[in-house]
Amino acid sequence: MPEAKISPSMLSSDFAFLAAEAKRMKKNGADWLHLDVMDGHFVPNLTWGAPIISAIRPHTEAYFDCHMMVSNPSQWVDDIAKAGGEMYTFHIEATEDPLGLIQQIHAAGMKAGVAIKPKTPVEQVIGPVAEQCDMILVMTVEPGFGGQRFMAECMPKVETLRRKYPNLDIEVDGGLSLETIDASAEAGANVIVAGTGIFKAEKPDEVISTFKEKVNKAQARFAKEAGIA
Repeated sequence: MPEAKISPSMLSSDFAFLAAEAKRMKKNGADWLHLDVMDGHFVPNLTWGAPIISAIRPHTEAYFDCHMMVSNPSQWVDDIAKAGGEMYTFHIEATEDPLGLIQQIHAAGMKAGVAIKPKTPVEQVIGPVAEQCDMILVMTVEPGFGGQRFMAECMPKVETLRRKYPNLDIEVDGGLSLETIDASAEAGANVIVAGTGIFKAEKPDEVISTFKEKVNKAQARFAKEAGIA
């Protein structure tokens, strides 16, 4: 079963000190850094792109988890790869050829993630998409803005994916905190994205370690149930 990976969302960082914030998260135990790329079209907000990711890259060895909230995800694959991206997660709603896009991402030397919005049925990624990608991201808020309320009604999708694909990385993003981690971990998510829940915490290292402990405990239970522990 996949281990816990905690991916603080840089959307909640101090944008004036991105390099320092990246180092701070790594020092506090983060495994990945979640980088939200928004184009102002697929979602109404506008954030950063490849030039900013490239600027942060020399300052941290953290794994770059790039969440592409963009209308034409195939357009940016090479740019993000050159900038230092390692996981390239596109939205299933933004492409008519997800399998071709997964191949393109792999050819560029990155892992391929596939994201689904809260109202998108999980069936859209079950089958060839889940079998060929490296991670599925179940959004637990509507994509586009940080600080939204966690949508517990998305947890059945996470549980369905975990039971069907026990070895797949399953990520949740949106409203994750000490109050909502239990629901996510128990459903089967192992990659946890949290913005304000980590960046605004008094002791972010304790939040990250608690997330890891809860996720790994739940994953051990799933492994036992699946007979692979």
